[in-house]
Amino acid sequence: MSTQQTAAKPSLQGVRIKARKGAVKAHAKHEPSVFRDQLYKYLETVQEGDFDGYYNKLLAAGGQLEFLKYAEALFEILLVGGLLQPGGSYVDDGAPPSPFSIFTAKEPVEVADVKNYVDVLNKLIRRYKYLQRPLEQTSLASLLQYVNRWSDVQREKFAIATALMIAQGLAQSNCLLILTKDHLVKNDLAVNVITQIFRAYLAEQSMDHLAAALRKGGVRDLLAFFPPNKRNDKALDEHFRAAGLPQVAEWWTKRQYASLKEGIIATIREMLINDDAHSEIVAAIKARQGDQALPDTELVQCIWQALISSVEWSARQDQNEGLAIREITNFADILEPFCNGPKTEVALINAVQVYSYEDTRIIKAFPQILKVLYNKDCVSDQAIIYWHQKGSKSQGRQHFLTATQALVKFLQEQESDDDEE
Repeated sequence: MSTQQTAAKPSLQGVRIKARKGAVKAHAKHEPSVFRDQLYKYLETVQEGDFDGYYNKLLAAGGQLEFLKYAEALFEILLVGGLLQPGGSYVDDGAPPSPFSIFTAKEPVEVADVKNYVDVLNKLIRRYKYLQRPLEQTSLASLLQYVNRWSDVQREKFAIATALMIAQGLAQSNCLLILTKDHLVKNDLAVNVITQIFRAYLAEQSMDHLAAALRKGGVRDLLAFFPPNKRNDKALDEHFRAAGLPQVAEWWTKRQYASLKEGIIATIREMLINDDAHSEIVAAIKARQGDQALPDTELVQCIWQALISSVEWSARQDQNEGLAIREITNFADILEPFCNGPKTEVALINAVQVYSYEDTRIIKAFPQILKVLYNKDCVSDQAIIYWHQKGSKSQGRQHFLTATQALVKFLQEQESDDDEE
């Protein structure tokens, strides 16, 4: 009797069964909330205020949960206390706020307290380095765009946390550019948030440090955070001074001056290359001043810089002193219309002093240069005497005071002769 062999069925072992797309989407929709619930289980066991405890639990959670896959959800939970829907409102599924988040910082808000929370994030990101990129490239900017949905105190907490994260190098300042969106700029919302960020940053770091961070992140135009009707330098200056941040106002003004100076220097150089008449160069400078004015002292130094930088120096050092005297005599009529008072005259002398100190080719000619400027009505005898007595710059001061002693003595004698007459 023959036995009939039954054919073995093919095994599915090791084969991944592809789920239907609809089922995958439906499941994925609930995944962040599953992640949140699992994360809460770690955080709920920590006593409030135990920041080392929170760090240790987050560290443990990172070993079990997929932090990278759910980085967006993780930062929503740790920064604003829960999962958000598109538009910035919280997911309404009955879940409580996170036991640990920036929004749970105590009130009234203090930088030192918010720093405790940021320090936990800092240590966590130092441990799980892959979290830094989603924080600075996605999460921070994404959350900042919802500041209009939060209470004043929540905004303040988040602003301080953002400042500290940028100051500590966890994120770059480019995330702040999201605040220039139209719906955030109106009603002074964006500028108030940026002011809180700057205030917290400057509690930790210097203005130079903040300026470098803004430059690195491509935040170039602070006026973009102001409503359209307040986008002018005067409004910006008044705002930051009133907010107790004069260093921001002064930094911005210096930046604007630097930009204006570059424009004036470029104009003068171009016109000199084209051999334009000196009267036309003076008119062009005055026209630029009409558009956006530099202070007189800054302007006269800027004109000097442009004129002296246009000189083609000789390879022979012994010829450069005579060349300097000739060139300065030639272009003094461009300087003279802008030397309109003691302050600008002393500012010009100081510009010449610093240039002579830095470019030693003409350091010996300094007294002769002063004589030329005096004879051409660019500087007065009172300005030279004041500069010599107490107005000089520190660069090479003793050398220049000694070198001009004879000139100053001559001018003082002339003054006393005039007084006697």
